[in-house]
Amino acid sequence: MDDKALVELAKKARANAYAPYSGFSVGAAVLAADGRVFSGCNIENASYGLTNCAERTAIFSAVAAGARELAALAVVADGELPCSPCGACRQVIAEFAVERIILANLAGKSRVVTKEDLLPFAFSFEEKSLPSD
Repeated sequence: MDDKALVELAKKARANAYAPYSGFSVGAAVLAADGRVFSGCNIENASYGLTNCAERTAIFSAVAAGARELAALAVVADGELPCSPCGACRQVIAEFAVERIILANLAGKSRVVTKEDLLPFAFSFEEKSLPSD
């Protein structure tokens, strides 16, 4: 599946967003290594800590269906610039090693980034050293 098709699926998922508090609807679609695609939207809650972002909704749907190898993720929102994932989503993207992330807006602007671009020193149980000065 190419990036354009994955972005279109994320746009469709955005239509299901539940965002009565922020009014900011986001859609996401994640491509599993086996070719399956899982979508997600942001789902807000009056208790803001219980809100779930589109990226995590899509990734958690994939994992719940048994897909643990994820190849790409598209995220779409209606802003002047493509929407960048929050910190929690960045950590989940790193946890499942999503290498290709397409950030897009409804106007057709997009950029492709890697998980390292989003979170260069992601939390991990593996021993990692920081670069030296």
